[in-house]
Order: sequence, then C-alpha cells, then structure tokens
Amino acid sequence: MEEKSKKDHRALLNQGEENELEVFGYQTQNLRRAFCLIASVLTCGVLLLVFYWRPQWRVWASCVPCPLQEADTVLLRTTDEFQRYMRKKVTCLYLSTLTFPISGNREERFVADHRSVINQAVLKPELKLRCIQVQKMRYVWDNLEKRFQKVGLLEDSHSCYDIHHTFGLGLTSEEQEVRRLVCGPNAIEVEIQPIWKLLVKQVLNPFYVFQAFTLTLWLSQDYIEYSVAIIILSVISIVLSVYDLRQQSVKLHNLVEDHNKVRVTVTIRGKGLQELESHLLVPGDILILPGKFSLPCDAVLIDGSCVVNEGMLTGESIPVTKTPLPHTENTMPWKSHSSEDYRKHVLFCGTEVIQVKPSGQGPVRAVVLQTGYNTAKGDLVRSILYPRPLNFKLYSDAFKFIVFLACLGVVGFFYALGVYMYHGVSPGVTVTMALLLLTVTVPPVLPAALTTGIVYAQKRLMEKKIFCISPQRINMCGQINLVCFDKTGTLTEDGLDLWGTVPTADNCFQEVHSFALGKPLPWGPLCAAMASCHSLILLDGTIQGDPLDLKMFEGTAWIMEDCNVDYCKFGMSNSNIIIKPGPKASQSPVEAIAILLQFPFSSSLQRMSVVTQLAGQEHFHVYMKGAPEMLAKFCRSETVPKNFPQELRNYTMQGYRVIALAHKALRMEKLSEVESLSREKVESELTFLGLLIMENRLKKETTPVLKELSEARIRTVMITGDNLQTAITVAKNSEMIPRGSQVILVEASEPEEFVPASVTWQLVENQDNGAGKNESYINIGNSSVPAGEKGCCYHFAMSGKSYQVLFQHFNSLLPKILVNGTIFARMSPGQKSSLIEEFQKLNYYVGMCGDGANDCGALKMAHAGISLSEQEASVASPFTSKIANIECVPHLIKEGRAALVSSFGVFKYLTMYGIIQFIGTSLLYWQLQLFGNYQYLMQDVAITLMVCLTMSSTHAYPKLAPYRPAGQLFSPPLLLSVFLNTCFTCIVQICAFLYVKQQPWYCEVYRYSECFLDNQSNFSTNVSLARNWTGNATLSPGSILSFESTTLWPITTINCITVAFIFSKGKPFRKPIYTNYIFSLLLISALGLTVFILFADFQDIYHGMEFLPTMTSWRVSILVAGLTQFCVAFFVEDAILQNQGLWLLIKKGFGFYSKSQYRNWQKKLAEDSTWPPTNRTDYSGDGKNGFYINRGYESPEQIPKQKLKEGGQDTEQHFWTRL
Repeated sequence: MEEKSKKDHRALLNQGEENELEVFGYQTQNLRRAFCLIASVLTCGVLLLVFYWRPQWRVWASCVPCPLQEADTVLLRTTDEFQRYMRKKVTCLYLSTLTFPISGNREERFVADHRSVINQAVLKPELKLRCIQVQKMRYVWDNLEKRFQKVGLLEDSHSCYDIHHTFGLGLTSEEQEVRRLVCGPNAIEVEIQPIWKLLVKQVLNPFYVFQAFTLTLWLSQDYIEYSVAIIILSVISIVLSVYDLRQQSVKLHNLVEDHNKVRVTVTIRGKGLQELESHLLVPGDILILPGKFSLPCDAVLIDGSCVVNEGMLTGESIPVTKTPLPHTENTMPWKSHSSEDYRKHVLFCGTEVIQVKPSGQGPVRAVVLQTGYNTAKGDLVRSILYPRPLNFKLYSDAFKFIVFLACLGVVGFFYALGVYMYHGVSPGVTVTMALLLLTVTVPPVLPAALTTGIVYAQKRLMEKKIFCISPQRINMCGQINLVCFDKTGTLTEDGLDLWGTVPTADNCFQEVHSFALGKPLPWGPLCAAMASCHSLILLDGTIQGDPLDLKMFEGTAWIMEDCNVDYCKFGMSNSNIIIKPGPKASQSPVEAIAILLQFPFSSSLQRMSVVTQLAGQEHFHVYMKGAPEMLAKFCRSETVPKNFPQELRNYTMQGYRVIALAHKALRMEKLSEVESLSREKVESELTFLGLLIMENRLKKETTPVLKELSEARIRTVMITGDNLQTAITVAKNSEMIPRGSQVILVEASEPEEFVPASVTWQLVENQDNGAGKNESYINIGNSSVPAGEKGCCYHFAMSGKSYQVLFQHFNSLLPKILVNGTIFARMSPGQKSSLIEEFQKLNYYVGMCGDGANDCGALKMAHAGISLSEQEASVASPFTSKIANIECVPHLIKEGRAALVSSFGVFKYLTMYGIIQFIGTSLLYWQLQLFGNYQYLMQDVAITLMVCLTMSSTHAYPKLAPYRPAGQLFSPPLLLSVFLNTCFTCIVQICAFLYVKQQPWYCEVYRYSECFLDNQSNFSTNVSLARNWTGNATLSPGSILSFESTTLWPITTINCITVAFIFSKGKPFRKPIYTNYIFSLLLISALGLTVFILFADFQDIYHGMEFLPTMTSWRVSILVAGLTQFCVAFFVEDAILQNQGLWLLIKKGFGFYSKSQYRNWQKKLAEDSTWPPTNRTDYSGDGKNGFYINRGYESPEQIPKQKLKEGGQDTEQHFWTRL
C-alpha cells in the first residue's frame, strides 16, 4: 500500500523529451503555513528569502506528500544533473462556465476525437479539469492514465485517415469552445517584465544579498569610500543587467506580438466558413490558406500545396514546397506512415506562406496541429525564456571555490571571536570585528570581474563579424578539441558551377556534353528532366529556390512562367507552373512543360520527383533526380549502364558533385488520377537518363584553416549530405586527410532474413596517376595498414546508412570508429545531431560549423555551433559569422582560450587578493588591531578594482597552441599556484610581523605610548613629524596605528600588484602583458605609488594613511622582501607550474592518464594489433568482437535522442544564479 502511495505521489512530465520533469504531489496544511508565517516574521523575512532561493523547502515546510490526484500543489524537478526545482499550484477549469449547456453523462464525449485527452480529463458530474501551467505549457490531469498530459496539440497517434476524416470537415462551434477553455488561447505571449520586478530579481540574487550585508558592515565601520565604489559598481551592474533583460523582453515581445494579431478563416462543421482572430484557433480547426500569409500555428496540409519561407526556423530564405497529407487507409501514426520526411506536410508557426496551389477540389486547407507554445515558434521562444543551465566545469568549480573562500571566512570569524573574547572586549565590538573578517575572503568585485572578461571577448568577436547570442559559451570555445564541418557552402563554395552532363542510351553512357563550350543542351528526356525536376517558384516575376536547382535550370536555357489562358488548353489548374524553351535554348519539338505534381526533395530520402505534362500530349511523364546511388535503386536494372559505379567513382573522386536523373511515362489520361498518386507508385520502374556533373570548388580559406587546426591538434571531421567519394576527395584536397594517410571505408548492412547485420572494412589506396594527380580506388586485395602507420595515420569514412546500422547493431564498435572517423557522408539532419551527441559522449568538446539550414539540430547540439549566415543572429546556433567561410572557427577558439585563461587569471587573482588580506588582517587581529580605511582603499580601489576591470582586455594570441588551457579550476597547476602563493604570502607576512617586533625601536604603541614617543627621534628623518604624533599617543584597543600595520601594508600591497602581474600570463593563449597598455600602466602606477608612500616622509601621507614613521633601512628591507617574494613566485609560476613539458613528464612518470573516453579508446586501440581491420566483414552478435544488437532502436530513419550524461551540451545560465 505504501509503495503504491509513493508511486501515486510521483510521475514524469514530458517523458523521454528534452524538457523531461519529475512531478510530486503535495497538499497544503494550514497549521504548517501558519508556522512558516510566524517564523518569517521572527527572522525579519530571512526565511522568505531562503524559500525564494529554495522553492522545494517552502513546499516541504508547508505541505505534506499526497497522491497527485489529490494534490493542490506540485513540486517539479528537472531530470538532468542540475536537479532544479519549481513549485506550481494546481488549478481547476469548469466546463459549466461555457455558454452552452453540457451534460454530465458519463458516457458522453466532450470532443469528437476519441483519442483526445480532454475526454479523459473531465471529472463527472462536476465537469471540471485539474491543470498546471509549467513554463508556458498547460497540462491537464488524465484520470485514466493517472498522469498530467500536455494539451494544445493533436495526438501523434492519429493516422492519415483519422486526420482527413475526423477533422476534414472542421469542428463544431461547441467543440471549439470546449477546446478553447481547456487548451487556452493560441497566443505566444511574452510579457514585458516590469522594471521593479526585474530589479527585485537581480537584487535578491544570493551574491548581492551577501554583498549588501558586507557593505552595511563596512559602512558601519566608516569604510565609506570603497563601500561607495562597490555600491556604484553594483548599481551600474544591476542597472545594465536590468536594462539588458528589459530590452530582451521588449524585443521578444515585439517579435511575437504580430503572431497574435492575424485574421484567419476556418471551416466550422455545419456552418461553413468563418473569419476570426488567430488567438481563437484550437487544435483540429480547418484553416483556409488564402495566399500570402503568416502562419499563426502549426498545421498539417490536407488539400492543395503551397510554398513557404522557413527562414525563421533555418536561417535560409529558400522557398520550401509543402505537399498534402496522403489519403491512406492504414492505421499507422501519420508521422511514420512511410519512410518519408513528415515535415514536408507540416506548415510551421512563424513561417510565411508565399504561394498557394489549390487542387481541383477547392481551396488550400490545413488542420491545426499545435497552438501557442506547443508550436515550433513557441518552442523557440520557450528555449529563450527558459534556457537550460550550462554544463561547463568552470562554472561548477567556481561555485565550489566561492564556497571554499566562504568557509575560510567562517574559520576567520571563529578565530576573531576567540581572540577578542580572550582579551575581554565587549560583545558588540567582538561580533562586529568577527563579521568584518568573515567578509574579507569573498571579494565583492568577483561577479563584475568575471563578466567583464566575457564582454571583452564578445566585443573582439563582433569586430571579426562573429555574433553571439550566448556569451557564456565563449569560455567553452576555449576547450574545443574537435570541429565538425558541413561540406557544401562551408568548406566548398556555396554556388555550384555546371560542368557537364553524361547522357545514357542503349544501356551505355554517351559522350559528355560540356557547358564550358557554351553550346545549348540538346533536347531530350535529360533536358526535360533538368527543366522540370526542381522546386523553383516564380515570385513577382523572379525565379526563386534552391541554388542547385536554379543552376541546373539555367543550364537548360528554358524559362518559367505562370499558367495563362494560352496554356489552359492542357486542361490544367491555373496554379501550375509552365516551363518553356527560352530564346537561347536548343530546338525543341515541345512548346511547354507543365508541372502538375511535386514530391519535394528531402535530405533523408536524397531524391525528388515531379509529374509533368508535355504540351500537345495527353499522357503524363515522371522525372526524378537525386543521389546517384539512391536513384539507381528506383530504375529498371536494364536501363542502368553496367559501368555505372566506375563512372560515378571517376567523377566523385575528382571532387565533382554528381546528380542522377531518371524518367518514365505514366499510362494515365485523367488529371484527377495523377493528383491521387502516391510517391511509392510514382518513384518506381524508371528509366535511367544520365548524370549531371557540377563543380564544387574549395573556398580559398579552407585549406589554411584546416592546416592551422591540425597544427593545434584540433580534430576536424566532415559531416555532409553529399556523396561519400566526393567527400573523401574534398577531404584529401583540403588536407583534412593528410597525404600518405590511409582511408578505410566502413560499409554496414542491415540484417536480412537469415543473415545478421554486417560491417565490411575496405581499404582505399592512393595511386599516383599521371602528372602528380591522386586517384583513389577500392583495393580488393589483402593489404592492411602497415604496422608503422598505425595511430592517427588512418581515417574511417562511412555513409549515413552505415552509421545508422552501426548505431543500431554495433553499438560497442561505434566509439572505436569515432575516435578515427573523419568522413561521414549522405548524413540526414537527424544523423548529424546524433553523431555530435556520440562525439560528446566520448568527452570531446565539439564545435560545429555549417550553413544553418539542414544543420540546425547539429548546431544546437554542439558545444559551440557556428552558423555561416548574413544575419547577425541566427536562432539555429549560439554563434553566427557574417563572413561565410571557416576562418571564424580558429578566431572563435582563440578568443575562447583567451577568455578562459582570463577567467582563471581573474579568479586566481581575486582568490589570492582575499587570502592576502585575510592573512594580514588575521595577524593584526592577534593584537586587536586593523588596517586603516585608506590602507584598505588603496588596495581595494586603486589596485584590485582597476586590475579586475582591465586584466581581461588582453587580446588573444594570433597562433593556436598545440594544447588547450586547463578546463577546470580544480586542476593541479592552478591549485598548486594558489596554494604555493598562499604559502609565500604566509611566510613573508608572518616573518615581517614577528621580525618587526625584534627591532630596537619597536614598541606596542597602544600599550606603551611613552616608549613610542621617546623612540620617535631615533628613526624619524623629520623631527617636526615626530612631535605631531603626540595627539595620537593615547590609543584604544582596536587602533589602526602600529608598526605591524605599517610593515604589513606595503608587503600586502606589493604582493597584490605582483600576483596580478604573475597571473596575467600572455603566450601561448594571450598576447604579452605589455600589449595591454591600460593594465600595464595601472600596475606600474600602483607599484610606483606604493613605493612612493613607503619612502616619502610627508606628514600628510603618514597622517592620511595612518602609518608610523620607520627607519629607511627597514623600509628598504620591506621592499626587498616584497620583490624577493615576487621573484620566487614568478619563477615557480612560469618555470614550473606553467611548464607544459614538465607536467607531461610528471604525468608520465607517475602513470597519470587522461580520464577522457576518447583518450582511453585511443590508448586501447594503439595497443590492439588487430586494429584497424581491413578487407574483412564482421557480423552482429559475434561474441569474439563483443558486438550486440541494440533492441531499443526502432525507427529506421530517426536516431533516438539519448540523455547526455557525459560532456553534455546544455543551454546557458550564469553560474551566479546557482549561488
């Protein structure tokens, strides 16, 4: 019973999705609430503040656990490694509030769709639903499933038949009202946050609360100047943050505001068409698409076709053709009714319909799939409003470091209490002084200092035309050790040039037609295919579409125009596009070609096809184009030339982009029969027409950049949708695969009836061919990789199909291939994302550079996604380069490394600064003394504040080092640096503290004022100065004046200056320190001022700084001690702690190895004499190789999303919010 109760108390929300949450049920108890209220009053609101920071404590304190079905409050917890909590109230919706009467009959449905969660959520006879609102999404309690379910969308379990027949005639007005009440408005509302609310959120940040406590304490001790400086800095920081957040809020509000104001036409069952505001749309509504139109929801097309601009989603403003959902009878869910890409039927919210093509049955219609924040645009806005925390070691380590400093402060607090109580000082003074020592260790300037470094890096990136929507990722870029590149438009030129066509006749390839000669392409099926098999559209007299399609169409010299009266003799709808010969085209017996039906190109299918009608002919023709290997499967084998593989290899090995074309005649006479054709029927039994060869030149920046990355030991990988041989050739030409390296093709096959899944390894060898040209061929012999060429001298290459089979059936083999996999061709967008994720699981820090179109998922998945786009900010990736070449990659890595090193430098400096002051203050506390306000002010404002604001402005070093900076604060060099500098500081300060007491002129000033006055003449160089101290002869405990503070202050101040210099290391990640002119000038000025104060015998300086005059020889000793400490610390830091070679020797000597998965695999494989395999075939289930079948893998097209536990990529959140 108890176990059942626990089970009922907890459930999962969005199971298996990226935003998965655990939900726990609680009931509020009034007695507990009353206790919490009383405790809040007694603690002056401190308890409320704690509850604000920790909402789970509030729930645990005021509520008791209960089954979710009875809960009035729920506690939500993220299932990622951060385990963040949220508290939500359960609210009720009542159907009785609707304008029409509703029966409480238990058998009656509220909505016609029997799969809808609404029918299961309504409690009868009360007619109410229990719901929660989480991150703008509404969830209702499903009484049947006993869990909260998302509303505002149609269930994915619907088949094509269900969508056409259940929703095809529209919803009744009563059902619309029920759905509006339950699902909420179809609006993406972003509230412009009031300034007071933003201000309160910022001020209630735990660090600012601690800062407020610190500053209050300092002001009570008359430490006014520094306190005011920090207050001003904090106010500026808070105001800038609030202004930035407010601007973001306004921008986001303006971005989505128009979405909520669209007028739409819907079909109401039994009433016909009705115009209404878009916010009244509900899932299941029939939407009429009139023409140019901004989509206010996600919808699936059921009648007619249309062309949309999806630039908002992909960053590329290329028109995309959408086709209607087929009328199939099967019961399979509509998204997986075939292997096709379901997205080609879906119109996404926020995209623009730029052209509609009605079918003969009426207007273009679509069924509303998702509304509000469930839509594609809503999901995008939610990801901006609720970013996931950034999983980067630096931020979690920084938090731990601050906790350590705070603990050190607590130790100081108890030390001060002990000392002051021992001396019998009053409790009030004792507590105040103890709290002062507590606040010394955590520098209040820390957040501003760390943020400044990111701001400098972001500014330098903007100067290089690299824009960033996620500044916290800049530090992560410093750890990148693997970069994936798309090929077309990234490594190679965006535009393709036509090289020629290779037609076929009688099962043989014919003579090549070269476009370089300027001759028009002769008429024939190949010319007709090139003229009609594309997704180009005519918009305001201009042909628009995919650049490849455009280039291919231009090669035919035909022209495009809309159907008019002259062509209506074909009996076609006036929405069809007409293609006809242009003035420069070759003689053609055909006046025009009309495109009747399109099956658009899909990255996953690697093909597209059209059904056309030639002028003067009654029957119809199918033309198809696509990847040669894919297209050949759909052609009759007798029409494919026998030397097709060799011919294809011949062109792909030269780096050409090859597209195959095919054709067949349809034996149909009615247009209505054509419109109901399925893709499977159209794309079968075709005749192979030939090959279209296009040149895709490397960008001039590609090879130098890849060479630079290779020299910096950063792995480069190609992930492309193009042909495998073309990809290998481009990799060799760009030297991504160095000369002399072996390439091993990995070809994996799906299991068949009696044969398990297999993987074949084939070695590609280089042969010199003629005048220094390299030609590759697949060697069939028994050669293997020579023993001396193992390690990094071999590269695996595979297709998306092989990757898919490996993922499914050879999961344990996949890491072995990935550590040396360089070429991944014919990859679908889903496979690209999956591959990035697999690399991250091997503990690589992955960068991805692509054009932002079919790379969207991969760009978001990578630690640093860089989109080559002309827009300043692409929603597809954290970084956007306006310069469309890969030079942005090394720039970003350099700036990332510089920012990361700067962050470490600032952190080390502020840690040491806190420790230096802590040691000095603790020593003075021993005799109930303190540094003077101006002594602190000199260190805090003139040195630390200025240093922190300028230390990070040093530019990145122009050359990438062959190793990365440390990625975590808890690394041996960094910890040793802080520890050893703390030791040096301790030794020097304690020695100075004790040694000054041994001097013949020393006396304890506040105890022995007479002795102090007698001794003044012995060491003061100014007799009148000595007389002026008589007014301060009688001093109380806790006084500032002492020989100890006069001695310790110059030492601590020089120490602060020197550690700032030591921790501002330049090469190899940043330029030398002297190139940071402001910082260098500040250090020199601070050192000069400190030395001047030390040696100047001016009464005003002594009086203002609260010093006692000492002998010149003693001051020289102080300076020598400070400089000696600097020399020792500098030598240790530079020659030992920052010596990369020495650390490598130490690691090797003690047998320390990297814990990274990829390093472990590299080490294992280097010791494996049988690796890499060549010219053999392995089968799944072979125990010898340890392969196994991954039964969790089901979909042949989509790679499942798995939780990223190691080296995962999350969206950013500043680590201060975790305090």
